[in-house]
Amino acid sequence: MIDITADNLYLILPYKVSQLAMLYAKNFDVDIIDAIRAIYNSNTYRDLAREETKLWHYGPVALMEYYMENK
Repeated sequence: MIDITADNLYLILPYKVSQLAMLYAKNFDVDIIDAIRAIYNSNTYRDLAREETKLWHYGPVALMEYYMENK
């Protein structure tokens, strides 16, 4: 098992963003590209990209809830 650190977190961010963007697109009935833009421009992404928040542990549903609470 590889430890997630601030130095390697970037490796899992695209997967986390894609999962969240698919859920976002479905829930808000928007194009996947618009969903990806919304995620990357959000406070949620800013927090997800900070290893110390441990948001990378969250699945897409929990990340969506976090996104909705932190718009």
